[in-house]
Amino acid sequence: MGVALSSETLYGASRVELYRCNVCSRITRFPRYNDPLKLLETRRGRCGEWANCFTLYCRTFGYESRLIIDYTDHVWTECFSPLLGRWMHLDPCEGIYDRPLLYEKGWKKNLTYVIALAKDGVHDVTKRYTRKWHEVLHRRNLTTEADLSTFLSNIRRELRQNLTSQVIAALEERDRNEAEALERDLHSKDDSSISLPGRQSGDKEWRISRSEFGSDEICSPSSSSCPVRKCIDEHVTKIYNAFYPVIAHFIEKACSKSRAIEVLKIFRRILIDLKQSPFRIRRASVNTGSEGAQYVFHQMLPSFGQLLDALFLKSELDANGRVDIYLAADPVKTALALPVVFHALDDVIHNLSMCHNFNKDSLNWPLLKLNRICSGLVIASGEELPFGIVTSAFDGTRMSKWEDPNGARGCWIVYKVLGNKMHELVAYELMSANDAPERDPMDWVVEGSDDGGSNWRVLDKQTSQMFKTRYERKTFKIRSVGFLANAFRLRFLAVRDALETSRFQLGSIDLYARS
Repeated sequence: MGVALSSETLYGASRVELYRCNVCSRITRFPRYNDPLKLLETRRGRCGEWANCFTLYCRTFGYESRLIIDYTDHVWTECFSPLLGRWMHLDPCEGIYDRPLLYEKGWKKNLTYVIALAKDGVHDVTKRYTRKWHEVLHRRNLTTEADLSTFLSNIRRELRQNLTSQVIAALEERDRNEAEALERDLHSKDDSSISLPGRQSGDKEWRISRSEFGSDEICSPSSSSCPVRKCIDEHVTKIYNAFYPVIAHFIEKACSKSRAIEVLKIFRRILIDLKQSPFRIRRASVNTGSEGAQYVFHQMLPSFGQLLDALFLKSELDANGRVDIYLAADPVKTALALPVVFHALDDVIHNLSMCHNFNKDSLNWPLLKLNRICSGLVIASGEELPFGIVTSAFDGTRMSKWEDPNGARGCWIVYKVLGNKMHELVAYELMSANDAPERDPMDWVVEGSDDGGSNWRVLDKQTSQMFKTRYERKTFKIRSVGFLANAFRLRFLAVRDALETSRFQLGSIDLYARS
């Protein structure tokens, strides 16, 4: 440990870790900053720093949030859900939410104290994270339970002393409800059908040394090292589908290809202005005029209605011909949708520029990408936390990717359709990631299952595929027809250069069904 400099203590770094390189003996300082704004600048840290920044983001988005300190050395976040009427567990390092037994059941932790820190109170929430309370109670020896309760109660009283009596009464009512729920949950039956993994973040040897790796993973190296995750990507499908009325209107009005591209670029500039406006009151305007592409945009505004709905936006036209576009719903929904529409717009503009004949025959691949399958459950052979989780392959943006640290010589991903609905897969699209072309997939097999994954049928096979650029999209049509499936599996057999890397990565996967 080193002595913190004044420039480091300014941002809450009371501790500084020192690391010496085994090769050159150079010393690297690692100040443990507590100021989340400083952490956004340094982008360095472990679970404490991650949870600190994530809690900041949650509060910025308007969620009531608190930091959770586990005295056996971990930190995460809780957010209060008005819909569920309770606090939700969120672990940004692991990419897992609402699984409070993750640490005791998955990591095999022997918990002691789990304390929630918020601006209006400090609470002992250990009972949420255990089903072995009597064992935990035996390990809680820092103070008596009565003294701990009194101490936390005094802190809450001090934090709330400047609040109105009405607010205090509401908080105390919620505290009582939470205490009752914790007691109820403590005696509820554990759902044995839910499989919780060992710790995923951090070096493997380090995780094993802390006994947080998960016994199932040590005994069964062929098993998946990531949990089943739900794809939150319905907005991606809605955005892709919403380009149909826009392109169809261009063709109906006999717009030239160049004019259509101009109009789409105008829309893109409006969205850039909207993105740069304040998060909670996003708004942008354009004066449409009486001629040129801006006038065409004015005339075509109704055809953009479905796209605006997919972005949770509204439009308004005033008497002077000015179009205002502004928020129609929760600003978080728009914030999630904007990166998707920017990348989708770029693809549409690129594909439009490549069209030789812009006519009714253009209303199909690759210009339009309709009936994208969404909202399914996905699991993979492995994933990289926190940035390379498996659902990153389905989020519709170029800013993320799925990465399997040991997938260069073979990995897989299984997608189970929402509600076991049966789909005929007609096409799929893969996109290369942002860097490291040696990690790109080269050989793979696509399979479908009509019984949820018990038996598989080969739908497509590709070999020696090469992605020439970063973010390049490759589309493949399924030749076999008529096979209905409720699960799909992609088995990646080799990367571009397995001698250079042990890793596999992919920017995105999009699956398209017959309408």
